[in-house]
Amino acid sequence: MDWLNAENVVAVGTAVLGIVASGVMVWYERRVPRRKRIGYRVQMDNPIGDDVRSGRPNRRLGLFDEAPGMADATLVLLRIENDGSQGIARDDYTGPERHGLTAVFTDRTIRGVSVTQPTDTDHLMDHFTADRGFGYEDNTLRIPRVPLNPREHFKLLVLLSGGDVGHGIRLYGGIRDGVVHPNRSATPDDTPPLFSRAARLISVLLTLSVITLATMVVVRDDTPPPIGCERGTLTLTGSTAFAPVIREVARKYESDCEGAHLTVDPHGSTAGIRELTAAGARAKEGSPPLVALSDGPKPSGLEELRENRVAVSVFALVVNDDVRLRNLSTADVRRLYLGQVSNWRDLGGPDLPVILVSRDANSGTRQVFQRRVLGRGEIANSSVDCLHKDDPTASVVRCELDSTDQVLATVATTPGAIGYTELNVADRAKGLHPLNLDGAPPSVDAIENGTSDYPYREIEYAYTYGRPPADSLASSFLTYLTRGTGQDVIRTHGHLPCWTPEGLRLCAQESSPPGSR
Repeated sequence: MDWLNAENVVAVGTAVLGIVASGVMVWYERRVPRRKRIGYRVQMDNPIGDDVRSGRPNRRLGLFDEAPGMADATLVLLRIENDGSQGIARDDYTGPERHGLTAVFTDRTIRGVSVTQPTDTDHLMDHFTADRGFGYEDNTLRIPRVPLNPREHFKLLVLLSGGDVGHGIRLYGGIRDGVVHPNRSATPDDTPPLFSRAARLISVLLTLSVITLATMVVVRDDTPPPIGCERGTLTLTGSTAFAPVIREVARKYESDCEGAHLTVDPHGSTAGIRELTAAGARAKEGSPPLVALSDGPKPSGLEELRENRVAVSVFALVVNDDVRLRNLSTADVRRLYLGQVSNWRDLGGPDLPVILVSRDANSGTRQVFQRRVLGRGEIANSSVDCLHKDDPTASVVRCELDSTDQVLATVATTPGAIGYTELNVADRAKGLHPLNLDGAPPSVDAIENGTSDYPYREIEYAYTYGRPPADSLASSFLTYLTRGTGQDVIRTHGHLPCWTPEGLRLCAQESSPPGSR
């Protein structure tokens, strides 16, 4: 199911975690800890004498001014409460003394103590007697074993002298299966917190959950996943003209599909077809992990090779910039490559000897040129260095080179040279320019729009030996190349994908010269 992917699982899991965490915190707030707990807090620690170093000004009248020992007096309000979930009985206090708890006021002396409690807990007052341990000495206050139901509390107002406001106040004692601890709360003069600690923790968790989900939405990659990724190894060979496309698509496939290893090893269309045929013959069964790219259809008699039409590739005749011609007729091109024109002036060009720079016999670019423009093969090779005739009887200099780059470099630096190459690289080369044929420009857009009959074009085929399994890397890559991300790469390199509306029409046509249809 489409929704059951890692992204959605993480999103739902984060949301569920936020909800569960909220519920757990509420439960914790109400039910945990289950131990008995006595909490205490100082709600007031104020000076009532002039000599107290509290940093706050003070004025006294009446008894505070006249009674002895009031010059450094302070008042402390100490709240003691049951903040657990279980009641505390007298027997729950575990100390050996008669009293239950002890409060120590550091560096101060206790002068008097007053007990206060809420109106609904008057019964607590019966426990505050000397017989039950209630009393004080120096800086120590003994507090009786007062039973407390959950949330019940009492307060002690303590008059002290001899120390400063803020000196340490500590309460200690033993509680069976419980603890005595300082708790948090606002003093009477402080503003109480808007939310409890549990509520704040819940808010933080929910906020983090929302931020996580929002981040996933913002940074999510909306690029559709590749079609049917497969693991394994695959070799891609054949056309050198289409090799830049195949290299880039192979890199993207490996990036998108973990576990796929693609090797691009182009040797020319004819060599690639031969390699695929031999690999298929050696394979004991099935289709070998090899795809051959070819500029044009396979030779006849190879029925075991299965074709996949990939793109329409456009090629161009290119001449050195010293040959200032921009257009040639198909008839003139055929005369050139029959060796019938030895000087460009015979075609209205400059007084320069014609030098034919061709590709080797394995080149698909050459085969397309011969099939769709010349209608026949080229004349024999007459030069090794593309400058001098090795055969004195030859009418023109003609050489053969192994790669597109060599053709471009030779034509660009040799006055009077003419060659052929893929259009996309011809447009970027310096020192040469492409030629129109019969007035039709070499233009992918014009061909796609149906406004040009430019002949030097061909369908790019991808061949496999037989039909590879649907779950094979070869089948997956071909789908990726023709219908997936590969379509964008094909266009970027100046070709027309076969699986576009116009491409389907053009690729469905016979791969024969336009004039023969």
